[in-house]
Amino acid sequence: MATQINTVAAELRRRIMSGAYSQGERLVELQLAAELGVSRTPIRLAFEELVKEGLLERLPTRGFRVKAFNLDDLSQALDVRSTLEGMAARLATERGPSPDVIETLRDCIEEGWRLLEDAAENGYRVETPRWSAMNARFHATLIRAAGNPLLAGILEQVSQIPLVGAVVLGLGLDETMPSSEYTFIHRAHQDHEDLVGAIERGEGARAESLMREHVRRSRDNKRRIYQARMEARGKGGK
Repeated sequence: MATQINTVAAELRRRIMSGAYSQGERLVELQLAAELGVSRTPIRLAFEELVKEGLLERLPTRGFRVKAFNLDDLSQALDVRSTLEGMAARLATERGPSPDVIETLRDCIEEGWRLLEDAAENGYRVETPRWSAMNARFHATLIRAAGNPLLAGILEQVSQIPLVGAVVLGLGLDETMPSSEYTFIHRAHQDHEDLVGAIERGEGARAESLMREHVRRSRDNKRRIYQARMEARGKGGK
């Protein structure tokens, strides 16, 4: 079931990012289930995943629609996220993370390097679902370790803007991330390792700076890729 959900989510993500669906368009479970040859359950669960990514939103009555946004929304929200997550990294360092927090962060780092090694042996294509889950767990662990529920709540709200949340590191349209993203992903994961090192050494200001720069690089990468895809879409429509 998990593989089927990932496959459906990847196809819906591809359609949304390619412009096959208009912003604000309602998606119908029954129709999509027939198109993709699956039951309604994986469609519904894939919708939930895309809500977390900020690509879909629930309708006030029932159902889901494509969430409207633009590049300015994306950039501004990521600027806010960089500041807030930087604060979270500093607070987590100053509070002194528990052994469980450090263990989880280190597990994420080890898993990320394994995924990158596997990608290097398979055409430099990173497994998007596994990478996204690991990345989201890493960031969520840091935010919880900050011990500030208000900060966590604001970050959750900001992450509802399309492509802003940590679950969407790149903009891969398939179940594997394009090879062009490998260099960026590798650098981002080195940021993770540097950040944990700063936290373990009790360097709060350094941890804050590293996290802010980490999210800003994500902002620039997502903006570049999204803009290039929109331009390609425009040329294709001529």
